[in-house]
Amino acid sequence: MKITKVVIAKKKVEEYAGELLVAFIARDGAGELVGDGLLKPLLPSLQGFKEFSAKKEQYFLIYPGVSPIKGLPPCKRLLLLGLGDIAAMSGPSEIFELLRTAGGLIAGQCKRNLVTTVGLNIPELEGLDDDLVGEYVAEGILLGAYQFLKYQKKDDDVYPGLKKIEFISHDHGNRSKIGKGIDRGVNSALAACAARDMANEPGNCWTPGHFADAAKKIAKELKLKCTILEKSDMTRLAMGGILAVNKGSEEAPKMVILEYNRQKNVDTLLLVGKGLTFDSGGISLKPAQGMMDMKYDMCGGAAVLAAMGAIARERLGVNVVAIVPSTDNMAGGGAVKPGDVITHYGGITSEIENTDAEGRLILADAMAYGIEKYQPACVIDLATLTGAVIIALGHHYSGLLSNNDQLAARLVAAGKMCGEPLWRLPLGEMYAKQIKSKVADIKNTGGKPAGSITAAEYLHKFVGEVPWAHLDIAGTAWDFTEKSYIPGGPSGIGVRTLIELLRSWENGILTKDNS
Repeated sequence: MKITKVVIAKKKVEEYAGELLVAFIARDGAGELVGDGLLKPLLPSLQGFKEFSAKKEQYFLIYPGVSPIKGLPPCKRLLLLGLGDIAAMSGPSEIFELLRTAGGLIAGQCKRNLVTTVGLNIPELEGLDDDLVGEYVAEGILLGAYQFLKYQKKDDDVYPGLKKIEFISHDHGNRSKIGKGIDRGVNSALAACAARDMANEPGNCWTPGHFADAAKKIAKELKLKCTILEKSDMTRLAMGGILAVNKGSEEAPKMVILEYNRQKNVDTLLLVGKGLTFDSGGISLKPAQGMMDMKYDMCGGAAVLAAMGAIARERLGVNVVAIVPSTDNMAGGGAVKPGDVITHYGGITSEIENTDAEGRLILADAMAYGIEKYQPACVIDLATLTGAVIIALGHHYSGLLSNNDQLAARLVAAGKMCGEPLWRLPLGEMYAKQIKSKVADIKNTGGKPAGSITAAEYLHKFVGEVPWAHLDIAGTAWDFTEKSYIPGGPSGIGVRTLIELLRSWENGILTKDNS
């Protein structure tokens, strides 16, 4: 994705002569229009336009050069964007989602009208701090402006992308605070877009080797420690899960490790992302219909790597280790078979009932290894793990399963704040019994009932008493709920949730409650 320049303009809004100027209008409790300096003289005129009443997500495009309304700035287009009754909203998360959605609508107008530079008048409205407006509108615009055109011919009719966003503030004495807010929004959005870029790559152009190269690039740019475990290392360490999944593949697996270290006396968090670069189902072959989408089975790994870049750029005050176990799952001559027994890192044996239940196999090795080596305060894994989570939650919530109430609550709160909702599902011995095997310690499926939960119980076997949370993003990594700032295809889900969680992390916050 091309980088968009985002600045705070020194000019006054009345002087803005660019391609598109955006002004926000809210409604008060009585339904009257409410605007700031630029808009107040226009409000009586706007009341006569029945097609615009400043409801949420409602917009009205004016061309000042031909408009009968007096007092308009010299811009080519003026977009009036409705915010609704802000005072009636339930809390910060609803307001932030409103601003992100507004940003996505602005991006849509830019695409529709081939606008490459946009100015935004930061509104003087009660309940909206300038830095938060800057943060969440910038985040929404950049997320909404996303395009993946790498493999398409260049065409004059194709939108060239948004080159510049100019925020125009009435409060010139507060530029530093506003700038910090905008920087946060830009950082989060670009990280999510980086994850989208990885996911959009076709399976033949994004392999375990590409995951390793991406991690090395991030490490070099941001001075992180990068370690790549090769197949020989996995064999020496007896990582039977990832080795088994890789047996039918031509390309060797990689285990990608990035370390961001701030200081010794703060918590270390372990992030693990499933990096399955293509999933045919192995011997338990998937149906042909929809198999092309299985290039997205690495969205958890993409989210973890992209989040690490954002965490390092903001220099957050916590130590973070990210591990991405990566391979594809193919039905080659040497592929693992239903009925085979494997031995995971640490010695737990597993009977393979279904080779299409492969994500838990590679995650188990990665989590067991990462916990033993890095002794983290908690572990969070992200994976497009089960189709069952789509049956349970559709494409609206990611599934959350955890052995720790505090960690789960903090993740739910972080997801709510950034528009990536999570729904917690239960764990328990009654579900763990479904994956008991007669020939090994465990088996890799528990049947159709509670498929997302039994998959999580498989992972649960490898974390011990360490606080752990599992995010099943199979329903939201692509085909996520339609939003103005979420395009078709991969959503970049999980990236902003992790960033939000770690921005507010407090050292030693978790206790081992074994929920």
